[in-house]
Amino acid sequence: MKLIFATILAIVLSPHAVAQDTTTVIHAGWLLAVPGEAPTENQSIVIIGERIDRIEGGFIEIEGAETIDLSDQYVLPGLIDSHVHLLAELNPNRRLQNVTFSSADWAIDGVRNARTTLMAGFTSVQDVGGNLEAIVALRDGQRDGDIVGPRMRVSGPAVTPTGGHGDINGYNEDIMHAFSSQAACNGPADCIRVVRELVRARVDLIKITATGGVLSQTAAGTEQQFFDDELAAIMEAAGMMGRYVTAHAHGVTGVNSAIENGIHSIEHGTYLDDDSIRLFRDNDVYLVPTLLAGATVAEIATNADWMTPEVRQKSLDVGPLMLEMARRAHSGGVMIAFGTDSGVSRHGDNALEFALLVEAGMSSMEAIRSATVVASEHVQMSENIGTIEPGKLADIIAVSGNPLDDVTQLESVGFVMQSGEVFSD
Repeated sequence: MKLIFATILAIVLSPHAVAQDTTTVIHAGWLLAVPGEAPTENQSIVIIGERIDRIEGGFIEIEGAETIDLSDQYVLPGLIDSHVHLLAELNPNRRLQNVTFSSADWAIDGVRNARTTLMAGFTSVQDVGGNLEAIVALRDGQRDGDIVGPRMRVSGPAVTPTGGHGDINGYNEDIMHAFSSQAACNGPADCIRVVRELVRARVDLIKITATGGVLSQTAAGTEQQFFDDELAAIMEAAGMMGRYVTAHAHGVTGVNSAIENGIHSIEHGTYLDDDSIRLFRDNDVYLVPTLLAGATVAEIATNADWMTPEVRQKSLDVGPLMLEMARRAHSGGVMIAFGTDSGVSRHGDNALEFALLVEAGMSSMEAIRSATVVASEHVQMSENIGTIEPGKLADIIAVSGNPLDDVTQLESVGFVMQSGEVFSD
């Protein structure tokens, strides 16, 4: 009797316990299991619970298992976007929202954007900047099965110098004092404090703004904004608490100083030079080029009267340079991880980045690999995601046309499975 009661209690307290034992078989007409390796045809993917059990040639049947027929589809791993902002999306009211939205408002918008992102085939993301309370709640809600969205790693607000990109700018002094970023810091000791407070708040990584930014409401340029001793202090504090650090960086001074002080990855990298490329290679640093963000702001700035003069000018200056930057980085052997800066661009349009990467010189296979194998390593989750292999989480998508022939096929994902559960079919 005690054993029966214990079994029933375990099932009640663990609503996913029964589902974890279910078996699903996907019949894949064309399978790109490990991007970078040749695809195969007519394969069966056997999934038990949330993980891939095995892959067998031919279309097999298993008694009692659910069979999903993708025999006329192109099947590949769930996509990973290494740079998103799920809580918001650029719009004419954004400046007002910064001082009127509560954490709850940001979180509600985040729920909608998270669902849109998952349905576009992005089963995992790294969110690198936004309201701390809202993004941690959103991540935990997805993990616990309370909301539909991609698996998330989150940084919370970016560590920034006071008045820098990531702090509040462009309002009157009373507003800016009231809404100053909780991650703004000055001097090594203060920056150490901020890093530790973010870790206490349970962020997965630390993001810093090593340079000025395009969308900050200030004419402070796009070059280095942290002193080297501040950068070193941030890196040491984060490392001691088990967090890696990524840096928003446009200007070459900020790119190079961040790498020289031990940064793990660079977001954007617009003005990198030959020395930067050498530093990237020598230090195994990832570049997340966010080409879609550059294209988006350059287009919007041509007729957006709601942009301030400072933001419009930076958008017109920086945006068009990013494609050539990615071309030089790729030809120079820099490791490129897929990231869009969605939230600047529209959520759900993430896959538009693929065509831009190809335009920058990557093959379709290299672009897909950047959003699967390479991105999974970049976001420190390669043991669970990035490929379709035994033991990995069953994050699987499918499209109707061959993405190696036409990478824009990934803009129309028809089938989405995350952790063995089908969300779009």
